[in-house]
Amino acid sequence: MSVGASEMAQRLVEDFTRRGLRFACAESLTAGLVSAGVADVPGASRVLRGAAVTYATEAKAAVLGVDEALLAKRGAVDAEVATQMARGALRLFKADVAAATTGVAGPSEQDGQPVGRCYVAIAVADRESKPDGVRCHVQEFTFSGDRAAIRRAASEAAWRMSLDQA
Repeated sequence: MSVGASEMAQRLVEDFTRRGLRFACAESLTAGLVSAGVADVPGASRVLRGAAVTYATEAKAAVLGVDEALLAKRGAVDAEVATQMARGALRLFKADVAAATTGVAGPSEQDGQPVGRCYVAIAVADRESKPDGVRCHVQEFTFSGDRAAIRRAASEAAWRMSLDQA
């Protein structure tokens, strides 16, 4: 993890602790890097509720409640899939903010998606302004580099977006 990344995870823990926010993750592409980066920060237990590593497509449906028809139609690397993953983690771990990552780290494309394509979604409990009580934001990225670099970049995007959207 880069120095900037560890500082960003630390900032997330400090900010969420100060604000009393609980954080959760739903990870595919990053396979636990987002939650591990947060857990590396002293005091993480005040904010980190849990994480689900749903690397297999069927696990996204079984664990997080992602729509099976959506997965069959679009594949796992999709903006709506990422959004449903984040919503699932928010619900599963009773968090205030949940980050989800899905994408292609390589070395070859997946479901017609190129290496480096990634979606990061953030779900925020927002019972006052949203009818269903959840506000979501999803962003598409195209990262470059090897598998490790792509996974790190997606993790950093998840921390940054979580801070921005909370």
